[in-house]
Amino acid sequence: MTTPHASIELIKLSDSDQMVGDPAEDIRGRKVHDRDGHDLGRVDDLLIDPEEHKVRMLHVGHGGILGFGAKSSYIPIEAIRAIDDEVVHVAEPKQIIAEAPVYDPALIDATDYYDQLYRHYGYPPFWSAGYLYPGYPYYRI
Repeated sequence: MTTPHASIELIKLSDSDQMVGDPAEDIRGRKVHDRDGHDLGRVDDLLIDPEEHKVRMLHVGHGGILGFGAKSSYIPIEAIRAIDDEVVHVAEPKQIIAEAPVYDPALIDATDYYDQLYRHYGYPPFWSAGYLYPGYPYYRI
């Protein structure tokens, strides 16, 4: 198990006083498609690392009617393969995203969840030695 030395605290961009560095790069509200072009939902929010000033995950909402029965998934930004004006394209198939660990908001320390999520997707976690940030997106104070 790859765990960081300290607790990881990520917050939703919408719950902070932060914003994306370039408003044109704010992908909230855009559709998300898997590698085969299937619709996965929309980017509801971005999980940010307030210490590093980097986006770490997409919060993708899908399903439901008028918000009832809706589900959400967290997808590491390492999965982003392309972004256009309307769609964020991710490298994973719909099945992998559907089988991802579910986040429990009652967790006080989400570090174990983040570790499970990165292992599920097969990406090195952002706290691991030698990790390279994909370069997008940044946000500013």
